[in-house]
Amino acid sequence: MQPYDAIIIGTGQAGPSLAHRLAAAGQTVAVIERKLFGGTCVNTGCTPTKTLVASAYAAHLARRAADFGVKIPCEISVDMKAVKARKDHVSGLSRDSVERSLKNLKGCTVYQGHARFVGPNSVEVGDEVLQAERIFINVGGRAVAPPIPGLDEVGYFTNSSMMDVDFIPPHLIILGGSYIGLEFAQIYRRFGSDVSVIELASHLIAREDEDVSLAIEDILQGEGIKIYVNSRVVGVARHGNDIAVQFVRQGIVSQVAGSHLLTAIGRRPNTDDLGLEIAGIEVNDRGFIKVDDQLRTSVPGVWALGDCNGRGAFTHTSYNDFEIVAANILDDKRRQVSDRIPAYALYTDPPLGRVGMTEQEVRGTGRPALVGTVEMKRVGRAYEKGETLGFMKILVDKASKRILGASFLGLSGDEIVHSILGLMYANAPYTVLQKAVHIHPTVSEYIPVMIGNLRDLQ
Repeated sequence: MQPYDAIIIGTGQAGPSLAHRLAAAGQTVAVIERKLFGGTCVNTGCTPTKTLVASAYAAHLARRAADFGVKIPCEISVDMKAVKARKDHVSGLSRDSVERSLKNLKGCTVYQGHARFVGPNSVEVGDEVLQAERIFINVGGRAVAPPIPGLDEVGYFTNSSMMDVDFIPPHLIILGGSYIGLEFAQIYRRFGSDVSVIELASHLIAREDEDVSLAIEDILQGEGIKIYVNSRVVGVARHGNDIAVQFVRQGIVSQVAGSHLLTAIGRRPNTDDLGLEIAGIEVNDRGFIKVDDQLRTSVPGVWALGDCNGRGAFTHTSYNDFEIVAANILDDKRRQVSDRIPAYALYTDPPLGRVGMTEQEVRGTGRPALVGTVEMKRVGRAYEKGETLGFMKILVDKASKRILGASFLGLSGDEIVHSILGLMYANAPYTVLQKAVHIHPTVSEYIPVMIGNLRDLQ
């Protein structure tokens, strides 16, 4: 039995950073990775998909060149093998960097294989058993295979297997109209595919306000993407060389046929083969590891970080999990998950930046609130760049003047939202931002204008 001060299972966004902090503190660390270093973000999530988004945007902008007075004397085409090669290169740089940094880290031993608990403080990997007083689980998640009749017979892509695609599907059908599904929808439509999106909920990205959802739907439909909301898929089957998807909408059975199918309906944690039950580590009914506000599991000396704990499904929340754990065990500073303000982005074009509560959530609290909006077509910077789709919205507490939430759908919305996020962490009133003098011409300069238009939320 090989003893260590700490064992880290998985190398997503929390694990490697924690390994470096622990090693810098003089502790011996074992890091276990069963597949690709860097986790979802580096290999099948943020890095590769945003690289594809960039290629898709380049193709889209090239087709719009005439709008800017630029003549391109040939038809725009997409070389998917070159697109994939670029994506693999960018993703590979990140993955190799993570692997190299861990294998060269003094005080850290890397094990490549599948880890299973054989006791509360011991983990088996291959033929070895490792033991430590502190164990950190950072195993991430994977796509859910929905229980749809016929799905296993027709063959389908997930967000992971889409990374191997080096061709343009003639007609891509996507099951699921949320973040993953919509990003792939616009990517492949801009590459040249026909795209259909089927969503069970009454509107796209169901967690968002309906005005945001409808605006995104209009943008995607404007690019020729077919959207079917309020549609329950009841079966899939081969139809010649195509895949036919049957769905029920308002009691009427319909069908759409395409060449390829992508499922983007949900994700589950990679916790089902870790031997958690042997260690006594509790999980909920969806397989997420139960943790407290400091990410401690039900077993003393064991923490769960990242997607597997159900407390956040983003790279930035996983990294923040590392910061919380490191602060508590190494810096003698109390940090907790409940201090985190929800913030995320949808990387369609234009992107959606989101922070805090939605309008629907604010209404649910019953508190008096104010709302302000500005359409992107009013923003000079958006006109100059020829990107006027979308709008901005902010919600504030009427009594305290604290910002409750904001939605930025439009040019640079994924960046501009951070000016709101910073103010919320400072717990400062919206009047601070209203008095700020912003640079012209920018999108941000319209935030004070939006705040000046605040009205009662009816």
